[in-house]
Amino acid sequence: MAEQENTLSGLPEKPKRNRGLLIGIAVVVVVAIAAVVVLFATRGSDSTADGRTTVRIGTTEAGAEYWSTFRDLAAQQNIDLQVVSFSDYTQANPALSQSRIDLNLFQHLLFLTNYNVANNDTLTPIASTYVVPLSLYSRKHTAVADIPAGGTIAIPNDPTNQARALLVLQKANLIVLKGGGNVLSTPAEIDKDRSKVTVTPVDAAQTVASLPSVDGSIVNNNFALNGGLDPSTALFADNPADPSAEPYINAIVARAADKDNAVYAKVAQIYKDPRVADKVKAESKNTAVLVDRPAADLTAITARLAGTIRASRS
Repeated sequence: MAEQENTLSGLPEKPKRNRGLLIGIAVVVVVAIAAVVVLFATRGSDSTADGRTTVRIGTTEAGAEYWSTFRDLAAQQNIDLQVVSFSDYTQANPALSQSRIDLNLFQHLLFLTNYNVANNDTLTPIASTYVVPLSLYSRKHTAVADIPAGGTIAIPNDPTNQARALLVLQKANLIVLKGGGNVLSTPAEIDKDRSKVTVTPVDAAQTVASLPSVDGSIVNNNFALNGGLDPSTALFADNPADPSAEPYINAIVARAADKDNAVYAKVAQIYKDPRVADKVKAESKNTAVLVDRPAADLTAITARLAGTIRASRS
C-alpha cells in the first residue's frame, strides 16, 4: 500500500536503510568529536607532534639583547618562545587575560596588583626576576643639593610609579609626604610648606623628554636606557635591595589557571640561567638586582598589596 501511495503521489520510493553505512558514519562522527576534544584540550599549550611547545610571552622591552639568548636556550628545551612586543604598559595585561599571549614579563608586583584590583582580574606571578632602581636625573644640576628651592621635578603619572617617585623624592629630602607616604601616595599628599620642590606628573614615556624644561625628572629604568641616559649619572635613586622594594619586584606573570603549568615553570627557570641573567644585568647597566623568591612569596606580597589598595578605595 505504501508503494502504491508513493507511485500515485509521484514521490520516490523510500530507500532501504544500509546498516553498514550507518555504522560507518557513526564511527566517523565519534572520531571527529574525539579529535575536537583533543584539540581544545591541548590548545592552550600549542604543542606539536614533535614534542615542541610554543609559548607566547609579552613584553615592553622586546629589543633587549637578552631575548635572543633566552629564545635560544628555550629552543634547546623544545620550547619555541614567541616574543610579543607592546608599545606601552597598559596593553600586556589585557592581552594575557584574553589569552592572546601565555605569559608576560614587563611589570612589578605593585603594577600587577593595581591592575588586578581595578579590573577584578587574577593574573598571577609565577617567578621573580629583578628589581631596578627608580632614579632622579637632571640636565641642569649635578647634585641633589644644587636643585633650587621652588624647583620643579617631573614624575611618572601612572599610579604605581607616581607613588614610588614621590617616595624617592622624599628620601632625597626634596619633598615631605603627609603621614610619611606609602605605595599609593599622590601629589595631593605633599606637605608644600615643608617641601623644597614642586612636582609635575607627566606620562612615563615623556619623563626623559621633559628634562630640558625641569630641574629634574624621575625616570623609569627602561625609559632612561632607551633615552640614552647613563644610570651612573643619576642624582639619586632608591635601593633595589632594601625590603621596602618588595612591591617593585618584577615578575613573570601567567593566568591563575596556569600558575602550575610545567612548561611555563621551565620558561621561568631558563630566564634565571646565568647566560640570560648576566645579559639582563648588563642591559640595565648593572643596576638591576636579580631576585629569586618563591612564587608563594610573590603571591603573599600581592595579597598584602591588594588589601592596601582595596582599603584605600573603600
